[in-house]
Amino acid sequence: MSDVLKILDSNQINQKILSLSWQVFEDNFSEKEIVLVGIGAQGSLIAEQVKFHLNTISTLKTTVFSLDVDRDKPFNKVSTKFTENDFKNKVIILIDDVLHSGKTLTYAFKTFLDTSVKKMAVLVLIDRNHNTFPVKANYVGLSLSTTLKEYIEVELKGSNKGVYLS
Repeated sequence: MSDVLKILDSNQINQKILSLSWQVFEDNFSEKEIVLVGIGAQGSLIAEQVKFHLNTISTLKTTVFSLDVDRDKPFNKVSTKFTENDFKNKVIILIDDVLHSGKTLTYAFKTFLDTSVKKMAVLVLIDRNHNTFPVKANYVGLSLSTTLKEYIEVELKGSNKGVYLS
């Protein structure tokens, strides 16, 4: 990892998440409640930031949950701390840091497929445009066409907060 390029710095990430929050609000302003589901630690951090912005710019009730998907063994049961009643007949926004192939999001969807939901959307900070699964992000912070050999790293905490391409 000798050549690392910083694509977004801390301020730019914050601006992207604020902009994404406005987009979510504009698409859901008439809803009573939306459920933000962060995938993994990174998605959960973004979900919390989106919730903060939504609470600042609107009266929309937002609930945040985390969903852990085993990327190596995706058929294993996903780890959740919510029940069907938490999201039944509500708008769900699945949130992840990077959309690469769509595999993780595809397996995250299965958590909600046996229940009636009002609407489901996907929010990602970075979309790499390498989808091999039929997943499209509704809300994208930055669309970045990369080669398959390039790697995107998102750091959301600390002094190195940023998006890096190597």
